[in-house]
Amino acid sequence: MSVSAALSVSEAFSRRHELTVVDVRTPAEFASGHLPDAVNIPLDRIGRALPELRKAAEHKPLLVVCASGARAQSAVATLASHDIDASSLNGGTTAWAAEGHGLDHPAGRPRSVWAMERQVRFTAGSVVLLGMALGFLIDPAFQLLSAGIAGGLVFSALSNTCGMAVVLGGLPFNQRGKAPLDSSSPSPRA
Repeated sequence: MSVSAALSVSEAFSRRHELTVVDVRTPAEFASGHLPDAVNIPLDRIGRALPELRKAAEHKPLLVVCASGARAQSAVATLASHDIDASSLNGGTTAWAAEGHGLDHPAGRPRSVWAMERQVRFTAGSVVLLGMALGFLIDPAFQLLSAGIAGGLVFSALSNTCGMAVVLGGLPFNQRGKAPLDSSSPSPRA
């Protein structure tokens, strides 16, 4: 069965039992709520999971999801460059929940964690403000810190990558709450 490059929430919902869902958010984001039966393979670990994802794609089409769809599209492009067919979910888990579909949580109470996009905006804004304040109070050279973040944001938009998200994804609070893989899902070493 072929799968298009992107599925709407309604298409994904109607085909959910035919698909292997791969969530490319951080483990902490995944723990805060994910599509039912999803497997968590953070975006920065997709390359290491290629053999398992190739096997899984031979059995069921892959649906790659994230919070909004941007990281999922990046993962789909990576998979396509290795001849692995996959689709992304338009709007990600945010659109899934907005259309009234439930999200699963690990056993116990759900963890509250900011989405990676929000973490990046907060960090970038904080560093820009710090650079401006230090530049005003101590030495104007500190304003280069703000300029560096601005340049990084421009590069991020042009390349559709985000180095800050990779760094933030490696922080301990983004690593807690890893969900166990169920036996019906592919078993990549994430």
